[in-house]
Amino acid sequence: MAFRPVIWFCAIAFLLHSCLLVVSAKKTYIVHMKHHQKPASYVTHTEWYSDHFQSLTSAAPDSLLYTYAAAYHGFAAALTPEEAESIRQSESVLGVYEDTLYSLHTTRTPEFLGLDAGLGPWAGHSLQELNQASQDVIIGVLDTGVWPESKSFSDFNMPNVPARWRGECEAAHDFDPKIHCNKKLIGARFFSKGHDMASGTKESQSPRDKDGHGTHTASTAAGSIVQNASLLGYAKGNARGMATHARLATYRVCWKSGCLGSDILAAMERAILDGVDVLSMSLGGGSAPYYRDTIAVGAFAAMERGILVSCSAGNSGPAKESLANVAPWIMTVGAGTLDRDFPAFATLGNGKKYNGMSLYSGKGMGRRLVELVYNRGGNSSSNLCLAGSLDPASVRGKVVVCDRGISPRVEKGAVVRDAGGVGMVLANTAESGEELVADSHLLPAVAVGRKVGDLIRQYVKTAKKPTAVLSFGGTVVNVKPSPVVAAFSSRGPNMVTPQILKPDVIGPGVNILAAWSQAVGPTGLDKDTRKTQFNIMSGTSMSCPHISGLAALLKAAHPNWSPSAIKSALMTTAYTLDNTNSPLRDAAGYSLSTPWAHGAGHVDPHKALSPGLVYDATPEDYIAFLCSLGYTIEMVQIIAKRPNITCARKFHNPGQLNYPSFSVLFGKSKVVRYSRELTNVGAAGSVYQVSVEAPQAVAMTVKPSKLVFKNVGDKQRYTVTFVSKKGVNQLARNAFGSIAWKNAQHQVKSPVSFSWTRL
Repeated sequence: MAFRPVIWFCAIAFLLHSCLLVVSAKKTYIVHMKHHQKPASYVTHTEWYSDHFQSLTSAAPDSLLYTYAAAYHGFAAALTPEEAESIRQSESVLGVYEDTLYSLHTTRTPEFLGLDAGLGPWAGHSLQELNQASQDVIIGVLDTGVWPESKSFSDFNMPNVPARWRGECEAAHDFDPKIHCNKKLIGARFFSKGHDMASGTKESQSPRDKDGHGTHTASTAAGSIVQNASLLGYAKGNARGMATHARLATYRVCWKSGCLGSDILAAMERAILDGVDVLSMSLGGGSAPYYRDTIAVGAFAAMERGILVSCSAGNSGPAKESLANVAPWIMTVGAGTLDRDFPAFATLGNGKKYNGMSLYSGKGMGRRLVELVYNRGGNSSSNLCLAGSLDPASVRGKVVVCDRGISPRVEKGAVVRDAGGVGMVLANTAESGEELVADSHLLPAVAVGRKVGDLIRQYVKTAKKPTAVLSFGGTVVNVKPSPVVAAFSSRGPNMVTPQILKPDVIGPGVNILAAWSQAVGPTGLDKDTRKTQFNIMSGTSMSCPHISGLAALLKAAHPNWSPSAIKSALMTTAYTLDNTNSPLRDAAGYSLSTPWAHGAGHVDPHKALSPGLVYDATPEDYIAFLCSLGYTIEMVQIIAKRPNITCARKFHNPGQLNYPSFSVLFGKSKVVRYSRELTNVGAAGSVYQVSVEAPQAVAMTVKPSKLVFKNVGDKQRYTVTFVSKKGVNQLARNAFGSIAWKNAQHQVKSPVSFSWTRL
């Protein structure tokens, strides 16, 4: 509950005291200041912000929660709407915005990405040299904190912390920096003022992870190698992060009620000043203009300082237009499957045996068929197995079919168990399609796709005495086809800037094994008392730190590359064929996937280390992009934080940004022309020939069709003309193609999306 100041107005009439209670609720607001107007009498911006805040309001000094100078220019404060309006009137204030609530986007991976065999030579250097170089790279992870005792954070054989590191580990009642931090985990901080203000409650003030999510993401990005890791016997093998020799700094910004923008911004500010090289953020909200998007504003400041920011795309798929974190200076990461599965089976009384998936690790049901029931309860939600919906008299001793949706998957199993059921078939509906996500259920449970679910539901309705038995097949690898785009992975098109194609890439995000907090069971449910050092989770939260770790490897191999160059290398070398050599498929219905789901494709770290050419972009390029969006100078200043922005340079179309992918909108004009610039990061004397794939409705012309790079670092421009053909049926309203620059050593490929907007 938010803090509420109380003002009493008392009046006396006929010796009778009557008092009127007026309650004005305080909320957190983020105030953007014109930082260049700081009077010379103030040594620091922080002093000026504090004094200015006091002069404009009667709020108590502790209402000022944070001041920002690196990720943002301004402060966060607990204010009444009236106080916020008073501050908004100041000449020194650019804008006042209410705090935003963001949410989390919740070791087969190294083998699947080819990291277990070593990356091979890069620019004439060995894997050992790459590992040594990556010891100087620092990954900052904004999440739920860290469980420092995990073996994934061992610093065995690591050299001293880089001298440039300016961060620290914060002490707490359950966190001792001298014991819990080391040469691997070199920073651990927490930020909760925004959360405390919004919720009115204080959680444990500590960098320690009580949720598990932050430990999982941090160890995925840069966890040390741990042998014989598993989740209760599943996925047994060596667990390791992407950049096993990189350093980790964790910033706890997420609490039980979510992640507040003011806390995220404070953590980004601190991470920038601490000296991280990569920022990994598996969290986000909906779409908003960039100047209103806390993460986008903080990420711009990070990008200016050479820090790559990797963010999850969101888990709102397969719905279109569902992306988060779409700013072009952010690496936006979707999720795909691995070639590893956890098969489970539902055998029915009619002899039919259906395949599903499960991480159940108990003693099982045995081999005896028991009665199978569906929609047995006292209310209309019993098909969903929501809390309190099942009739114990009807489900005791039986296997219950539960429809997926509304409540968490593992919670449905707990509801069945508490009602006396002995097993659960978790059946997908049309919304979740054929995608299966493995869960560590509290009772024998098998998840099945929509088609199998429909067959089982039909069997229950028509058989005289429906029965079933559930069984479990452990772990299998080399599953085909893979990768498949996860149905939950958020999709384009990009609704903030349709001329920028998002997501950028996909990475492994389904059934990922990584380190886990000992404060919570593998399901996260309060009633789950099991403890495990590793857990298997799914979400774009899991794919994001994979890319963060790979970005750290690229930073180690190419320390002078900008964030845009690293992003380009990961995008233009991504693949779009699965392990059966067929185009990537979408788990939502196993139809062919598109760049709105997979971006440039699935990352390939081997090829990304030596991409041949990169699409680079400077902060000034991004400012020209922002100026082309129709933003006011003040809006652009909020993002770019420069006092002298004039927008004298801006693109005639936002799609002119030197981006590694293309998004073409045909409106009144049937011709769209984009130019791009490529930088040679391969050998001197490299020659590339263009190759285009165009949909039937579009003609594509590239000039020149051949690029010659005499020297390393040379830049060459080319122009693409897209023409919407007359008389072609465009009822589909969208189509896709690609542009690739090729030679014997490299293929530098960009996806292209086309949309026909209604006039």
